[in-house]
Amino acid sequence: MDFFAFLAPIEWVVAWIMYLCHQGLVFLGFSDGPGPAWVLSIVGLVIIIRILLIPLFFKQIKASRGMQMLQPEMQAIQKKYKGKTDPASREAMSRETMELYRKHGTNPFASCMPILLQSPIFFALFRVLNGLVPISNGTDNPIGPIDASVASDIESSSVFGAQLSDIFLRTDDLQTRIVIGVLILAMCATTFFTQRQLTMKNMPKAALEGPMASTQKMMLYVFPFIFAVSGVNFPVGVLVYWTTTNLWSMGQQFYTIRRMPAPGSEAERQLKERQARKRAAKGIVEDATPVIEQPRGQRQQPKRKDRQKGTPRPAASSPAAHGDDAPVEDAPVEDAAPGSTGPSSGAPASGGSKPAPKKKKQK
Repeated sequence: MDFFAFLAPIEWVVAWIMYLCHQGLVFLGFSDGPGPAWVLSIVGLVIIIRILLIPLFFKQIKASRGMQMLQPEMQAIQKKYKGKTDPASREAMSRETMELYRKHGTNPFASCMPILLQSPIFFALFRVLNGLVPISNGTDNPIGPIDASVASDIESSSVFGAQLSDIFLRTDDLQTRIVIGVLILAMCATTFFTQRQLTMKNMPKAALEGPMASTQKMMLYVFPFIFAVSGVNFPVGVLVYWTTTNLWSMGQQFYTIRRMPAPGSEAERQLKERQARKRAAKGIVEDATPVIEQPRGQRQQPKRKDRQKGTPRPAASSPAAHGDDAPVEDAPVEDAAPGSTGPSSGAPASGGSKPAPKKKKQK
């Protein structure tokens, strides 16, 4: 029983996409038969698949943002169970962590979803390229439009002297092994930098600590290692496919991170610096220090000089005082001190003021 029999429909779709891409390139002027058109048809397969996966890519970005938003709650759970190594505490911590993931609708493996969903396509292409020789010999059945003549053309197409169906462990040609080795290194390097760009540049500092960060760092190094070990068993066409899809992912992530960085990440800081330079180039000057309005208190009333202590208040003059025939009135006079030569205390003051009471003489 063939374990990969469930891939038959996907193999059929992959074969038709490659064939149609090849026919389109021939229409644009590429030569029919063995040649670069079949190599570029694999690149066309990558482009079509990645366009179909764009909605998934945005879901991946949303899930990554969700992981960043739950970091304060994640740190609170870690602080709650810090130093507790008993099985009950570890189980409770895991339960609360999974509940937190369900609450926010995300998980640490959200960034791996595009890779996981591409795996069936990856293995289907592997089986198509690996079956080119038996199909061209007539020992295996055709796959979609790839019959014996088409399979012979694909199998004879080469990349720098290495045919699309060549495998590192199944060839003795030195040039072919060098080309395959370079493609394996390119596949591993692009896988590493794609994951590193997503995790290190587009995540805040708080998200780079804790179990989630450890998991992502582990995946950052595990995936390239897996591809380096298994790449010696991949046909050249599969290496071309995976390197191309990694380059597509790097460009797509670079655009998204540059335009829509995660809050608090290094990419957001760089975006703000670019925006500040653009505003400065246009002559837009921002206030360096914001104006802080002071709290308003009770207003202090100004104090007139004539109301200060020790200064007598001048008499109010009537409008008639400026006339020629206006009588001159005496200003009110305070009681003179004993022994002074002023008016007597018993005389009434002008202006209608009440006379002071007279003192009774003692007999």
